[in-house]
Amino acid sequence: MGADLHKPLGQGEKRRPRKAIGVSWRAIGSFSGASVILGLSLFSALTPLPLRGSTPSLQSSAAPGQDAAGEIAEQVPGGAGLAATRPAAGANVERTVTDNGTIVTKYSPKARGNSGPLLIDTPRVGQDPRMAGTPNELLLEDSPQGRLPTVGPDGLRPIDQYARPWSGARGTRITIVVGGLGLSQTGTQRAIRELPGEITLAFAATGNSLQRWMQEARRDGHEILLQVPLEPFDYPSNDPGPGTLLTTARPDTNIANLHEAMASITNYTGIMNYMGGKFLADANALEPIMRDIGKRGLLFFDDGSSARSLSGQMAKAMGMPQAFADVQIDGQLDQQAILRRLDELERIALRKGSATGVGSAFDETIDAVRQWSEEASRRGIEIVAISALAENP
Repeated sequence: MGADLHKPLGQGEKRRPRKAIGVSWRAIGSFSGASVILGLSLFSALTPLPLRGSTPSLQSSAAPGQDAAGEIAEQVPGGAGLAATRPAAGANVERTVTDNGTIVTKYSPKARGNSGPLLIDTPRVGQDPRMAGTPNELLLEDSPQGRLPTVGPDGLRPIDQYARPWSGARGTRITIVVGGLGLSQTGTQRAIRELPGEITLAFAATGNSLQRWMQEARRDGHEILLQVPLEPFDYPSNDPGPGTLLTTARPDTNIANLHEAMASITNYTGIMNYMGGKFLADANALEPIMRDIGKRGLLFFDDGSSARSLSGQMAKAMGMPQAFADVQIDGQLDQQAILRRLDELERIALRKGSATGVGSAFDETIDAVRQWSEEASRRGIEIVAISALAENP
């Protein structure tokens, strides 16, 4: 082949054009008297190839040097071995806590090193549904209480990794959070299997078989929260259960109980209070808890049951994601009453652009939410997960 390619043309002789096949021919050497032709055109080299025997993941969660870098290298012709990284890896992030508790975050560029070219992964929200029940190991850290959520080495947060994606359209949006999962097997099973995937599910930290239910809920498309018991005003007459965070307890005791709850499951985007009117109104008790939740890349969802709650203003001061419920949908446990409350939630959303409702995994609540959500979708209402409506600095 090489000898034919380089044979001198005779008088009036024309070389026949070759078909374009994405290969750029160039003589780069000789072997046994004939030139060896080798090389790939630029567009071929830059076109990503699918992984052999698999389909590409929707979310790359590996830090530089992790296994995903090897997978990406397979996509580059010739195994170029490009390391995977995220945009935040190119910045120094400094957080300073001011005297009034506000966190000031400073970003400055830093060198990525001299290891050669990098493949920078663009930020994405959510997980490949096939892996939704499996935690990202880079977002977990070991503790005496168990494995806890944390921000990854490249800045990836659990709220981003485990969020349910939404359309991004700025129409009327509604979030419904159904809590108390894990306390009743039949109620938990019904909520996971009968409610649309757009409904956010909150698991009680004191529930049973949480890991199994979490995996089923995530595979069915639900975004999930973890409910942590907090002290109500009438405690101990009204006791939220074991591990309740108390205003009279030492901060390290409350943090240990919080971590015990956090370690019960994985793959959640945030923490939700279970009761807790007194605790949420006590700045000294609440501040270290909110700070720990925020530094782990989680949101805090306040169920709106206490008008004296300080969670909203504290979250803003700390620069952490937070959300607040507008309507308690099942204060009256009757399906028609719940449907009326859902209609009220829709009116609020039409006026404000968005609204959040919260209820518990009772049969009446599940039936009403399923019926209403089907009708609301036909009216152009987009039902989104809680992370989509959270204030996320």
